[in-house]
Amino acid sequence: MTQNTPLSPLSPRLPRPPHHLQDVTHRVLSAAQLRARGVSAAQTSAHCLPGGPWQHLLPGVYLLHPGPPSGQERLHGALLYAGRPPVSSRRTVPAPADAGFGEAMVTGQAALALHGFATVPDLGALHRIDVLVPRTRRLRSTRFVEVVRATAAPPVPVRLAGVPVAPVERALADAVAGLGEAEEVSRLLTEAVRAGHSEPAAVVRELSAAKLLGRPAVAGAVEALLAAGRAVAEERLYAMVREHGLPEPLWNVELRLPGGPELGGVDAYWPDLAVAVELDTRAPRSGAPEEGRRGGNRGAGRVEAPQWSAYAARRDRLERLGVTVVHLTPRKLREAMDQQATVVRTALMAANDREPAAYVVVLPR
Repeated sequence: MTQNTPLSPLSPRLPRPPHHLQDVTHRVLSAAQLRARGVSAAQTSAHCLPGGPWQHLLPGVYLLHPGPPSGQERLHGALLYAGRPPVSSRRTVPAPADAGFGEAMVTGQAALALHGFATVPDLGALHRIDVLVPRTRRLRSTRFVEVVRATAAPPVPVRLAGVPVAPVERALADAVAGLGEAEEVSRLLTEAVRAGHSEPAAVVRELSAAKLLGRPAVAGAVEALLAAGRAVAEERLYAMVREHGLPEPLWNVELRLPGGPELGGVDAYWPDLAVAVELDTRAPRSGAPEEGRRGGNRGAGRVEAPQWSAYAARRDRLERLGVTVVHLTPRKLREAMDQQATVVRTALMAANDREPAAYVVVLPR
């Protein structure tokens, strides 16, 4: 009496995979893509029988080998599932053989892993993959796929590892929304700034748009984020002066009139030339417009926050006293340091052509 043995993927009693599918780069295809390649629904089902060469990865998505999916294959499967057209479109518009991912994009921790964050697990270790879809999509989360609906127009994705990925700021907001520990939130936000992935103001804007700033775990992390952002911006300012051969200024000083009121602090000051540099590392204004924000331009009719009004008044007062104030943002220093060095150098060179500035007292800050 012979013992029955399980069917192997190469058993002749099961249909063999079509030869032209053996070299598919990402061995994950949707049902529509398989049909476009000449594989019928019956053939697909037969290949997915126990012991068969394929397996059912997600609803309407198939893995074209019998082993466990890799992190990249799970990523492609999630996008194929979330990016498939609505049922009404499927009935009338045939899917091309190489259909993409529609309007779906990776977000959350999976997106941060693709952006190169060291504080998130790699794709293979993630328990779930967040996928951002338009708010009109009627699609349920399933298995390892978490469907995230955009509250307004989705952001423009970037292409990483061959797939559409949400920008860092949106991916951060979606990742933070799923975290409850303040330490985890702080670790993500701090890395975003210290590793140069984004600027604090852009991150805070996105967290505000997602209505996350009121969470205790987020509020404390934002304070640390702004502090880390200022430290990074100061380091870049020091590097700009050193690497571009600018005269050494007085760093981090307070200005005031002799015997009079304080004029405020500046990050760098050349007293002989009456030129000051101020880094703008404040939190963004509530309602300030920003390219790429959810919901588009929300800046119409905004009310200036007190800190912004005070900043503008202080800067105007210094200018009236003859002090040239060069305003730099962390983003400008990160993306165009050469250009910002030229701006500061031009202000220093133009000092001799201006009327002498009023005498101001310089104190350490």
